Amino acid sequence: MPVPTKNEQVVIYPTEDEVALQVATHVAYFSDKIISEKGSFSVVLSGGTLINSVLTESPLQETMDWSKWLIFWVDERVVPLDDPQSNYLLALNGFLSKVPIPKENIYPINYSPSAETVAQDYEAQLRKLVADKVLPLSSTGFPQFDLILLGVGPDGHVASLFPNRPQRYNKKDWVTFIEDAPKEPPKRITFTFPVINSATCIAMVVTDEEEADAVYITLEHKPHLPPLPCSEVKAQLNLSWFLNWDAASKLPSSTNKK
Repeated sequence: MPVPTKNEQVVIYPTEDEVALQVATHVAYFSDKIISEKGSFSVVLSGGTLINSVLTESPLQETMDWSKWLIFWVDERVVPLDDPQSNYLLALNGFLSKVPIPKENIYPINYSPSAETVAQDYEAQLRKLVADKVLPLSSTGFPQFDLILLGVGPDGHVASLFPNRPQRYNKKDWVTFIEDAPKEPPKRITFTFPVINSATCIAMVVTDEEEADAVYITLEHKPHLPPLPCSEVKAQLNLSWFLNWDAASKLPSSTNKK
């Protein structure tokens, strides 16, 4: 994969496996680059990202300086950490249990039945890490993560910011909560857009045909009311879309496909 040099790029490969490999290569590139520059690499996961399976394979697993990684979640279901619906458990089983990231560098939620309490607690964790100089602040006053991995829902949602829910418009909090998500489970916490868009790099990973309409509307800048949340994602340095042919099926045939 070519080294990313511009603010936004779209790469399309035939299969999900090929996309997964390119995402892993992309992550490895930025891991090496950012660790060499500042000594750590903060990665924000979401549910179902392909990083879970690919980064644990050779040769990528052996080349990564896992001791410098810091792991966070862009959103989480308000369920116990051992619940099958937990994004943390998904990452633990597919990724974190297979690589030597220090336990103290992994930042899951502290579960409570109250979504508001969980959101406030997770924001407090982030604020302490900023105060301790573990995480930097962006120029707009929000925590700046090195890399956020995002998927896209068929309705264009990212993280747990849904098209017809007010959380997408929250510009004040770092972490907010939702109690009526349009998919199960209804109670979740999520980073707000100011935090997401403060990230140095964002990788959008989409591999299902049911997301093809959202991809088309976003990348072709088509009008949509309300605007799709995925169309509002920005990054400070690099925003990369990784698509397979299914997810890119509505894009013009002239779009760059591998």
